[in-house]
Amino acid sequence: MSIQPEGADLLMRLMSSATMRRDVLANNIASQNLPGYRRRDVQFEEMLTEAMAKGQAPEHLDEIQPEIVTDWNSQVRADGNSVNAEEEASMMRENRIRFELYAMILRGQNSLISQAINSDR
Repeated sequence: MSIQPEGADLLMRLMSSATMRRDVLANNIASQNLPGYRRRDVQFEEMLTEAMAKGQAPEHLDEIQPEIVTDWNSQVRADGNSVNAEEEASMMRENRIRFELYAMILRGQNSLISQAINSDR
């Protein structure tokens, strides 16, 4: 029997994905002056949403892993670089908010478990 709340593993994976995305976005910003560089992003939430929309069983969602993908659709400058620093900074802020939301939900779940354990004392 596990005392881990249902969905805690998924929240941890979402937080890990957000951490990976932060690193990828930071790399995009660092590469904004590199000719020919194409921006990258992390896909995870989209894959989970698609799998759930198709009715995939919850136990199979564990098989879905975050993937770093190259964005071939972004507008490219004359030097072949597709990084827009302002958009990347905006995506970093959005990603930080997502991470904080996931962490807040996980803390709330852990707090409930702690209260349940300590209420018997």
